[in-house]
Amino acid sequence: MSRSILALLFAFALTGTAPAAEPAFVPSQELLAAAKKEGKIVLYTANFLETEQAVIKRFSQRFPGIAIEIVRAPTGQLITRIKTEAAANRMIADVIDFSDRVQARAMIELFAPYAPPNAADYPEVARTGDRLWPRSGNAWTITYNSALVSDPPKPWADLIKPEFAKQRLGQTVIASGGGPFTRAMFERKVLGEDYWAKQAALRPALFPSQAPMVDAMIRGEIAIAPLVTNLAIPLAAQGAPLKWFFAPEGVPVTVFCAGITKAAAHPNAAKLFLDWALSREGQALMVELGSFSALARAPVPEGVDPAAIKTWYPDEAEIEKIFATWTDDWNKAYGYRQ
Repeated sequence: MSRSILALLFAFALTGTAPAAEPAFVPSQELLAAAKKEGKIVLYTANFLETEQAVIKRFSQRFPGIAIEIVRAPTGQLITRIKTEAAANRMIADVIDFSDRVQARAMIELFAPYAPPNAADYPEVARTGDRLWPRSGNAWTITYNSALVSDPPKPWADLIKPEFAKQRLGQTVIASGGGPFTRAMFERKVLGEDYWAKQAALRPALFPSQAPMVDAMIRGEIAIAPLVTNLAIPLAAQGAPLKWFFAPEGVPVTVFCAGITKAAAHPNAAKLFLDWALSREGQALMVELGSFSALARAPVPEGVDPAAIKTWYPDEAEIEKIFATWTDDWNKAYGYRQ
């Protein structure tokens, strides 16, 4: 990720926006006492480090005396580390949070049974088994450089129209992670079998991940692209020349999955952390930081009408069946070679 984006995200993560008026989370005295006695949590996460630093700052303000040690890595590296530690019976993590729900289901036995107090407020489609919960997630927006685009697109369907190709489209390759695959799956299933071919004919600039793509948009090298909330929201809030919106045909959502490991050395502190993070208070903070909440009647970014958000969640079991074939199909449609 470029230094300019890191600087903007770091500033946003440490300051955030004004806290949403959500009810404060109140743990039981027994849990709080047990957590403070343990005094520590080890968190393995695939989230942005800057985001997690802001989360830790808020958690420490709410529950002083409980330290959080972060191990941050991309999902693939994190999964390799988890498997290696599990095989050696030396699991260090108390809480693990990453985005690959297919892999998570394959490792479900490494996690202890857990459900937050407000479990009923999380839809089944956003859960991973009965042990992993969507502490964070992201949703796909259409984002554009407002200094370059005076007549922006409105629905997803506009991104296959030749007039928008003239304004330089960008796209993230399908193989760059679970989020891009979710977006591509939505495009094919909801917008039509021929959506990829029609957009590929416009020759969008292809990027290996979201970070270099949004950097190119800020520099003016591209003008319009699908972009996830956890980049679009904080960058726009910090003054980047970006505007974003949720398109009317649907909002593809990728949720992370967080749980407590069976080997947790600090299980009570881990439970306190996840109970707080999954509460309305915790979810409001994640939304402030650019995440998208799967909570029922969830907090939403400032200026967004909740009734206008038509969420779309992928069927994770279906992803397992189609991932390889659809990845090949996308690469062929766009002429992309790794």
